[in-house]
Amino acid sequence: MNQAENLKEIIEKRKSIFPKDYTDNKIPQNIIDEVVHSATLAPNHKRTKPWRFKIFKGEEKNRLALEMQAIYKATQPEHAFLEKKYQDIGFKINKADTVVSIVVNFSGMVPQWEEIAAVSMGVQNMYLTCTANNIGCYWSSPPIVDHLKESLQIEENQKCLGLFYMGKTD
Repeated sequence: MNQAENLKEIIEKRKSIFPKDYTDNKIPQNIIDEVVHSATLAPNHKRTKPWRFKIFKGEEKNRLALEMQAIYKATQPEHAFLEKKYQDIGFKINKADTVVSIVVNFSGMVPQWEEIAAVSMGVQNMYLTCTANNIGCYWSSPPIVDHLKESLQIEENQKCLGLFYMGKTD
C-alpha cells in the first residue's frame, strides 16, 4: 500500500470513540507524545503556534475529574443539576487513559479565527495519529471548560477549546 492509500484509509477510519468504549489498557507514553507532537505540525499563519496542550494522567487526571464535577455542581441552579451528568463527568475523565486540554493562545498578530482554525487542524492531526495507532479519542467542549482558567493557568489572551480524551480500545 502506498502513502496516499495509507492516508486515505486513516482518514476514512477516523471517528470519535467515547470513553465508555475504552479499555483499562495504558497508552504508551511515546504514543501520547507522538499524538501531541502531531498537533504542533499543523499549519499556522505567521508561525504563531497558537496551541497550548496540557496532558493529564494518573492523579492529575483524577484531580481534573473532581474539579470539573465541582464546577458543574457550583454553576448549576439546584433545579437544573443532574446527578447523572455529574457522575458522567467523572466517569469519562477517569475511564480515559489520558486527557489533553486544548487551549488557543491568541497572539494578536493574526485574526483570532485563524488561530482557532490552526488549533483545530492540530486536533485533527491528533485524531489521525490516534487512528493510525488504534487509540480511541474524541474532542469534547462542554461549557464548564471556561471555568478551568486557574487550574490550566489560562492567560487573558487564551481560551480553553475543550478536552481531548484518549483510551485504548479492543
